[in-house]
Amino acid sequence: MIIVEDIHKSFGDTEVLKGISTCFDKGKTNLIIGQSGSGKTVFLKCLLGLHRPEQGKIVYNDRAYADMDEDQRTELRQEMGMVFQGSALFDSMTVIENVMFPLRMFSKLSKNEMAERASIVLERVNLVDANNKLPSEISGGMQKRVAIARAIVNKPKYLFCDEPNSGLDPKTAIVIDNLIHEITQEYNITTIINTHDMNSVMEIGEKIVFLKDGYKEWEGTNKEIFKTDNEAVTNFVYSSDLFKKVRDTYLKEGN
Repeated sequence: MIIVEDIHKSFGDTEVLKGISTCFDKGKTNLIIGQSGSGKTVFLKCLLGLHRPEQGKIVYNDRAYADMDEDQRTELRQEMGMVFQGSALFDSMTVIENVMFPLRMFSKLSKNEMAERASIVLERVNLVDANNKLPSEISGGMQKRVAIARAIVNKPKYLFCDEPNSGLDPKTAIVIDNLIHEITQEYNITTIINTHDMNSVMEIGEKIVFLKDGYKEWEGTNKEIFKTDNEAVTNFVYSSDLFKKVRDTYLKEGN
């Protein structure tokens, strides 16, 4: 679990995050949504420890980041997995070498042990016969699977995903959403996803935090978002025709 208490973050005279408080539960897919400029990326970077808030605190399983020394912060970073927008694979490394990279950085496993663990997570993300291929030799959806495998190979407690569906076709995006959701439950990870994809909201939004102009405007589940009368939320999510159709169907069924 990650607890966020009244965090503020500014750059110069511009306050980007304005007193955000929320919590992200373990074993659930937690989504951060909002328009461009709402503060989503800065918020995610604060959770990753890349930005330090000027006020408030972030607590990881009862450990406040501000109270940690440098060794403890290094240990925390080793407990984090990250799926970057665009996958961010190393072009000159094979698929299995990309997945082994965090193990070489942070573990004391032998080369054979690293290769074995990498193969296990590649199999878990349903990638077969791709271990020795380069990223340029596989599809965008397969690259995203490699990125997920790399993010979980070190058995993280926290998984962060920045626009994981970026550049993917709708069918592949749903597959990636479901894969992240399944892995979150199986590994009991605290997963936080920064997204603008309304399909993700509908499919896997067990907890949704909606930001607007640096404030937490609303939070709830993908079922509660259908019922909210918060104008800022409805204006944002119902700009999607698909979301309108799903909402109408959902309400007709008496939910």
